Amino acid sequence: MLQAVDWFDDGSVFVVDLALACCALESQAAIGSRQGVPVADVPPDARVVLTFSGTLTAPMEPALRAAVASLPREPVVVAFGACAIAGGPYWDSYSVSKGVGDLIHVDHFIAGCPPPPRAFAEVVEAVRHG
Repeated sequence: MLQAVDWFDDGSVFVVDLALACCALESQAAIGSRQGVPVADVPPDARVVLTFSGTLTAPMEPALRAAVASLPREPVVVAFGACAIAGGPYWDSYSVSKGVGDLIHVDHFIAGCPPPPRAFAEVVEAVRHG
């Protein structure tokens, strides 16, 4: 079951972190010790930010689509890191997607290998303010 984190502890923005591979350490560092709730418990007026970090492989593509479909509303999607954006150093592998944007619409791209946690926090702050 997917978990969502109340980023500002006020019910305004919830983050769902689909964390894979190395960049997941940085996205998890940004989230810190915040506790998650089931995505079904996200308030109807809250914004949902879905972050994807790591290498997306062909066998994982259906799971990504299912995760997005299970969200209570259309999320703001963040591709976090080189692998999520364009396949990273594994771009030429037969089983690696050339980026999460090939499967779903991505609203924000945060470059780096890995990107700093603060970069993700800045995107969430921007989502809060519109």
